[in-house]
Amino acid sequence: MAVILNIDTTTSVCSAALTAEGMILCHAEDFEGRNHAALLSGFIKKCLDFAADKELKLDAVAVSMGPGSYTGLRIGLSEAKGLAYALDIPLIGVNTLELMATRVMFSTDSVAPDSILVPMIDARRMEVFTAAYDFGLQEMMKPGPLILDENAYSDLIATGRPVLLFGDGSDKAKAVIDAPNVTFVPDVVPLAVDMVALAERDYARRAFIDLAYSTPLYLKEFQATKPKPML
Repeated sequence: MAVILNIDTTTSVCSAALTAEGMILCHAEDFEGRNHAALLSGFIKKCLDFAADKELKLDAVAVSMGPGSYTGLRIGLSEAKGLAYALDIPLIGVNTLELMATRVMFSTDSVAPDSILVPMIDARRMEVFTAAYDFGLQEMMKPGPLILDENAYSDLIATGRPVLLFGDGSDKAKAVIDAPNVTFVPDVVPLAVDMVALAERDYARRAFIDLAYSTPLYLKEFQATKPKPML
């Protein structure tokens, strides 16, 4: 069995999970804010201590690659790279939008199999990072930034299939999107415990990423903000 340490720091939630054969062996999460730099190392240590106590050998590290918070992405990938390098094990990169779609897909039996899964990660103002997938995780809309208005996702909605919108960017969509086949799924955030299916798939395929040259999936260039004047 492949024992994998999973890490997600793409949004305000910080999480890590130790998994094997589809099971969650140990996990830690924080939903209180962007405390990744302070908390992630402790979460990882908790998982590694569990593995050592059970005499389990870590086979790979998986990290959520984005899109998401620039700072969070850098923290998560740096920790994952350092650990994979130190232990001489492969690194797996998981697309965060696929991760969120997988969470919804497996979260309830009431999701129709012809549903279109639309993850949304909050960006600036009325912008989100988004994509669309079917139940085979085939792209129906390529990942990218999108400015929300009344025409957003119109091609997907026009199919007549159930369209599920979710993620911390979906609250902004409620103000501009209203269609009978659109459902907003609440409380969906990327979590390390939900990475297991994608991480194990890529481990089986030997779909590893480069330890030295891999970079987060930002989807757009970083835009720095000017600090407010003190007076």
